[in-house]
Amino acid sequence: MTPRKTFTEKSIAKFNRKKASRNSPQHAEAVARREANGGRPKQVPKHPKAIDRPITLPQEAIEWVKSMLVYEDAAIMGFNKPSNLSSQGGRGDFHNLDDLLWAFARSNGKKPRLLHRLDRDTSGIILAAKTKPGAAFMGKAIAGRDVHKTYLCVVGNPHKLADSGVIDVPLRREEIGKEAYSRVCDADHPDAQTAKTTYRVLDRTDTSALVLCEPFTGRMHQIRVHLAHLGAPIAGDVRYGGALSLDGTRVPRLMLHARAIEFPHPDGGRKTLEAPLNDDIQALCAALGLTVSGR
Repeated sequence: MTPRKTFTEKSIAKFNRKKASRNSPQHAEAVARREANGGRPKQVPKHPKAIDRPITLPQEAIEWVKSMLVYEDAAIMGFNKPSNLSSQGGRGDFHNLDDLLWAFARSNGKKPRLLHRLDRDTSGIILAAKTKPGAAFMGKAIAGRDVHKTYLCVVGNPHKLADSGVIDVPLRREEIGKEAYSRVCDADHPDAQTAKTTYRVLDRTDTSALVLCEPFTGRMHQIRVHLAHLGAPIAGDVRYGGALSLDGTRVPRLMLHARAIEFPHPDGGRKTLEAPLNDDIQALCAALGLTVSGR
């Protein structure tokens, strides 16, 4: 228990002087002048966090991020993030999506905040909150696993997959140099985290398949590692053994797309947002003979 502070005659006298000062006519006049001049000056942190430092974006970057916007209301924004763009942080001389959100900064200097992340090479739907209450509400929903995501991917070795199934295999995080990986592990491993993914094969050929996946947990690289564990890694996933070509067709990138997200809306009810399949995934499916119509 913290000991109670002992008041001395000196501290009591100081308190009484401050109290008297606040009740003086001079103090009332000073408050009136401040209010007439627009109120108390905005308190700006001496060393703001990097995420709070405004970024001046070139016009082409503003147009680019605005082209990603697929939904907006008073509380929530939905973007169709392209592949090769980090959600936050990132590497190289390009802005990440969080930086690009300065294109939507309000007059009070606040910008929307990302609510979750997608891997740099994964495309698809990602949400941002426009208000602090909206961000807090969605944060609780995500932590409570009340947000449901659906992914589409193209895989090789389709004979390794049943028409549908549940992958309930623990994962652990491993770091090698500056790179982080997820690894399948036994449930009694000290670093084991529960991980569950359901999947359904939407179409298949002898050499490839279009698969719908729903993760019930949000572990790093979860879908990628779970499918690789079954022997059907996602095409273009070099990190976990994915093929760089299928049927003689080059795979241009990781063929994983966040297709839809369903969530409770801060203003009530539930909302589902979708991100159309990118042209590169559609082109690969067409070349492989996989049907994507209506997906």
